[in-house]
Amino acid sequence: MSNNDNKVTILDIAKRANVSPSTVSRVLRNSASVAPGKREAVMKAVAELGYRPNIFAQSLASGQSMTIGVLTQNFGSPFYDGILEGILLGLDGSEYWPLFADGRWQTEIELRGLDFLLQRRVDGIILVGGQIPEERLRKVAKEIPVIAVARELKTMPENCIYLKNFEAAYQATQYLLEMGHRDIAHITATVPYLDSVDDILQRLRGYEQALRDAGLEPDPRLIVEGNLQQQSGVLAVEMLLARGRPFSAIFAANDQMAFGARLALYRRGIRVPEDVSLVGFDDESSAAYMVPPLTTVRQPSILMGQEAAKAMLALLNEQSPKLPVFEGELVIRESVARQR
Repeated sequence: MSNNDNKVTILDIAKRANVSPSTVSRVLRNSASVAPGKREAVMKAVAELGYRPNIFAQSLASGQSMTIGVLTQNFGSPFYDGILEGILLGLDGSEYWPLFADGRWQTEIELRGLDFLLQRRVDGIILVGGQIPEERLRKVAKEIPVIAVARELKTMPENCIYLKNFEAAYQATQYLLEMGHRDIAHITATVPYLDSVDDILQRLRGYEQALRDAGLEPDPRLIVEGNLQQQSGVLAVEMLLARGRPFSAIFAANDQMAFGARLALYRRGIRVPEDVSLVGFDDESSAAYMVPPLTTVRQPSILMGQEAAKAMLALLNEQSPKLPVFEGELVIRESVARQR
C-alpha cells in the first residue's frame, strides 16, 4: 500500500527497509558508500511507499536546485523554439533541468518571469532575447550565473551569445543592390521594439548603411514598422502601397513578417519575384517551403541554444566559457529576381 507522497518521510523509509535514517539519507544523496543489500532495501522501500523527495527542501539544504531558469519571449516562434531545443540538447546528459518562463516581449511580464525563476532558486538564468534592462541583469549576475542568447549585452559582453545583425542585414541589402534593385523597402519593428531589441535596430542600421554605401539615401517612405508577427507583414505592405512610393524589393527584419508580406502581395496580384523581390531574416524551417522559396539570412538557432547551455554549465563549474559570436549566412532561394 502506498502512502500519500507528501506524508512519506525518511523515517518511514528507514522503518520499512529496517535501516537507520542516516543510511536512507546517504542512499538518497548517493553521497557515501552503502552496503548493496541495504541500498537495495532502501530503494525497494522508496518504490513501495511512492516516496518523492522535496526538491525545494533539498535545494535549501544543498544550496542547489539543479535547475536552470530559461526566460524566452515567444513560445511557438520557430526561431525562439529552435534556441530552446538547443538549450535542451546542451543540458542533456548533465544533472540540470530547465525551468521555462515566457516574457512575451513585454518588459513587465519579463521581470515577473525573472522573479518567478529566481524565487524557485534556479542555479542559473539563460535569457533568450528580451528587454530586461542590463542594470537589472548585472545585479542578478552577482548572485547566480547569467547567459543571454540572441541578445548583445553592451555592458556584459562576457555573458552573451548573439549574431552580427548589422553585418547580416548589410549583406542581405547588398545582395538586392547587386541584383539591380534601388528602391528597396524595409519592414522593421515599432519604436518600443527598436528602443529595446538591439538586433532589430542593427538590422535597420545595416540596411541603411548598405544603401548609403551604394550612393543611395534611405527613404523614410520605404521604411515601415511591424511587430515581428506575420499579420504585421501584411499591414506593412498595405502601408507601403498606400504611400504610393514605388519599390521593387522588400527586406523584412524577420521571416514571420516576410511571410505576411508575401500574402499581401499575392492578394494584390503582385508577383514574387517577377514584380517585387522579397528577403527575410532567420531562415525558419518553413522559409524553404514558401511559394516561391524565401531568400533569407540564416541564424543557427539550435546551435546558439546549445552554446548557451554549454556556457551556463561552464559557469556553474566555475569555468570561464568561450562565447562565440555568430555570422549570418545569406541563403539564396527563388524569391529574388534581377531588376531589369
